[in-house]
Amino acid sequence: MTRRYFGTDGIRGRVGQEPMTADFVMRLGWAAGKVLSEKAAERQEKGLVVIGKDTRISGYIFEASLEAGLAAAGLDVMLMGPMPTPAVAYMTQAQRATAGIVISASHNPYYDDGVKFFSGDGFKLPDEVELEIEAMIDEPMKMVESRHLGKVTRMEDARGRYIEFCKNSIPFRTSLRGMKIVLDCANGATYHIAPAVFRELGAEVIEMGVSPDGLNINKDCGALHPQNMRAAVLEHRADVGIAFDGDGDRVMMMDANGEVMDGDEILFVIAKSQLVGRSNAGGVVGTLMSNLGLEHALKTQGIPFERANVGDRYVMERLKQLGWHIGGESSGHIIALNQTTTGDGIIAALQVLAWMVDKGLSLAEARMGMSKYPQCMVNVPVPSRINPSDFPAITEAVQAAEAELADRGRVLLRPSGTEPLIRVMVEGQDTALVEELANRIADVVAKTAGQK
Repeated sequence: MTRRYFGTDGIRGRVGQEPMTADFVMRLGWAAGKVLSEKAAERQEKGLVVIGKDTRISGYIFEASLEAGLAAAGLDVMLMGPMPTPAVAYMTQAQRATAGIVISASHNPYYDDGVKFFSGDGFKLPDEVELEIEAMIDEPMKMVESRHLGKVTRMEDARGRYIEFCKNSIPFRTSLRGMKIVLDCANGATYHIAPAVFRELGAEVIEMGVSPDGLNINKDCGALHPQNMRAAVLEHRADVGIAFDGDGDRVMMMDANGEVMDGDEILFVIAKSQLVGRSNAGGVVGTLMSNLGLEHALKTQGIPFERANVGDRYVMERLKQLGWHIGGESSGHIIALNQTTTGDGIIAALQVLAWMVDKGLSLAEARMGMSKYPQCMVNVPVPSRINPSDFPAITEAVQAAEAELADRGRVLLRPSGTEPLIRVMVEGQDTALVEELANRIADVVAKTAGQK
């Protein structure tokens, strides 16, 4: 079946426009409830769904809509209020729930929102279940008999339980005493979680982005704008800066000198701390967009590296296939399957800090051993979605560029999944050459597509 609503990370859109309307989300809740209740019935259980949300103002509407739809289908609902996406995944497992739902548009502005699902094991809902839900959405919405309606409760201790879960992701004896940390919570779902986690582990915390008003989530703050915490890091002479996105599944870090550390560099540090010198420990899964410097640095450390398609869903699939546990994206979406079932910004940052403490390193020292290659991206508008490999002229241009880069760089052409664009990416050791080759290929793509 062709997907109508679900993307690689649930359903997302502009608030007030389908699919993100109150009516549609209620029908989505009902459809999900019908599908999930059947699966719960197979286990002779009454289904339970855990719901969390980020801090955007539309969360109130969509929380109520989902609650109504699920209860009408006969499922019990447990509301957690504002909680990070990975917290919902964890609590879904902890409550032995049938599924978990997050109301969030992640790093998008407040005027967007979305709904994403976790299955009972804390992983993203399988494709076949999402397709079953899509097939049910347009069916007539019929409530179960009154005595079978779902009940709704609120989990009062979700915050404390998730804080303890995060703290337990590093060794019990590890303390952050003496460490000064700037935390930017993006006015999002980590605002009341992350400061407590790091303080309870002993760190001195300087807070940013912890005053959500429903409209300021991700606005000029957080993982999308990590440079904005530089002034605080330098002013307070902090050891580390840590920035999360609106739903807490992405993280960026900053060293004491104000240098930003992205997802590729965080992956490198975590891989060094957990995989070097350990036989059969596995390797790292990145994406097609992961910097070539990461691949080369891991190779130097004797750590295998594989690339998956862009998107945490594909990183997760490849990790499971290989039996590895560390993967992620340049954006800061880091997966540590030995700790949790989805990307978790707080837990990823804690893995880095724990290794720094154990080895007596600063963050600048911990990141040593990896040099990012210059990267140039050019977006080329095309009249319709095309496959670049279908055009000999484009293939020849790519091959010529690859020959010029030799083993010191790479070329990637990727059609956008949401817009009529071809993304031309070139990276290598020479900045001027990278930019020249990217623009040269982009010109060929544009001419071939009839734009010039």
